[in-house]
Amino acid sequence: MCWRSPRAVENNRSDNVNQGRTTIRKYAFREDPEAPQVRINERIRLSPVRLVDDEGNQVGVVPVEEALALAREKGLDLVEVAATSRPIVCKIMDYGRFRYEQEKKAREAKKQQHSVEVKEVKYRPNINIHDFDTKTRRARKFIDQGKHVKVTIMFRMREMRRPENGFHLLRRVAEDLADVAKVDRMPDRLEGRDLTMVMRPLKKH
Repeated sequence: MCWRSPRAVENNRSDNVNQGRTTIRKYAFREDPEAPQVRINERIRLSPVRLVDDEGNQVGVVPVEEALALAREKGLDLVEVAATSRPIVCKIMDYGRFRYEQEKKAREAKKQQHSVEVKEVKYRPNINIHDFDTKTRRARKFIDQGKHVKVTIMFRMREMRRPENGFHLLRRVAEDLADVAKVDRMPDRLEGRDLTMVMRPLKKH
């Protein structure tokens, strides 16, 4: 069941009276506090307005009272769509349905967005072969799960004298995972005491 804000309920009750009876809205919407405020019905104070009807036809410039009456005759809302124009532009529409469909599209777009999760695997430049294999298997597991992997080589003070050891290690990792991942970013120098390489899964055909 869709949630309806108290303000939307009050507006729908007061703004959709047609010949003494209340029009029951089929659509409810959430009011977004960060969205620009849209004036509808009695909240529209400026007159006259340039009116567009519910079929997209230009009605012309009419007093706001006349525009509101036309909207009420159809059981719809008068909505300000161009507040900076003079006269302002208003359109007759079912505002509840309009907002409901806009929110539905936004939710569907959000579902389609693919958020990338990045997992980090840390190595030492002089790591032994057993630890190297263990960490590389862990990186492979993350990649198989569709995650990106940040491979970090951590240096101590004396180890920083031989940064080439870290670059060699990154190339070993990239070669071992070449069947499932590709290098997205290879460093060209130390970042502080670390070397960082990012790998992402290969596209599956």
